[in-house]
Amino acid sequence: MIGYVTLGTNDLPRAAKFYDAVAKHFGVGRMMDFGTFIAWGEMGGAPGIAATKPFDEKEATVGNGTMVALQVDAPEKVKAVYDTALANGGTDEGAPGPRGDDGFYAGYFRDPDGNKLNVFCMTAPE
Repeated sequence: MIGYVTLGTNDLPRAAKFYDAVAKHFGVGRMMDFGTFIAWGEMGGAPGIAATKPFDEKEATVGNGTMVALQVDAPEKVKAVYDTALANGGTDEGAPGPRGDDGFYAGYFRDPDGNKLNVFCMTAPE
């Protein structure tokens, strides 16, 4: 159902550098690039993610309670994406690790504009 998720940015070149690095972990690159809007993913594939300057030309702001979750298939990949995010201007919102006892393993971070994301996988329940 979801084609892509869009996050606002006030600095598209900075956002592009951040998401170019993160997207590599998912084996995708830019699928759309219109100058004020860039989307990463694969046409016809899993949902993608986009960074955009707001259409109304006002400042992009972070939605309180809004978060994008990126799924991978192993805890090592959770750590790799999380580390890449922090190395490319992201900030920590919760180091990779198990959350609860149902096999949910995740790391949380914010992009350089303050948008919150997580990267997660499901493991065998403890």
